[in-house]
Amino acid sequence: MSLFNLKGKKPVPVCLCKKAPEDKTAADGTAKAAGNGCIKVLGAGCKSCRQQYENVKKAIEAAGLDVQAEYITDMPLVMQYGVMSMPAIVINETVAASGRVLKPSEVKQLLKEAGLLG
Repeated sequence: MSLFNLKGKKPVPVCLCKKAPEDKTAADGTAKAAGNGCIKVLGAGCKSCRQQYENVKKAIEAAGLDVQAEYITDMPLVMQYGVMSMPAIVINETVAASGRVLKPSEVKQLLKEAGLLG
C-alpha cells in the first residue's frame, strides 16, 4: 500500500501556467534552445516555504528567464507530486528539490540541469 495511493500512477499535471513541457529535441535530433518552462514552489505557507519562493524568483530574474514561478499551498495539489517534505521545487512537472531552502545560486543550477538555461 502506498502512502497516497499513487503507486504506478503519474501525477496529474496541475500547471497553472497552461504550458505543457516542450520536447527538448528538434526533428533532426539536435537540442532546441532553452524555452519557457513551468516552475512551482510547493509549500505550506510557512516562513521557509515563502523564502524558497523568493529565492526561486531571484534565480529566475538573475538568469534572465521569461518564466513565472508559482507558489502552491493547496495540499491536495502538493500531494499529487508525492512530496513528503517542504518546501519543494517542481520544474516542468518533475520534483527537482525538496526538504530544504535552496539559495538562488542553487536554484539557478537546477534550472540549468532542467535545460531551461543555455
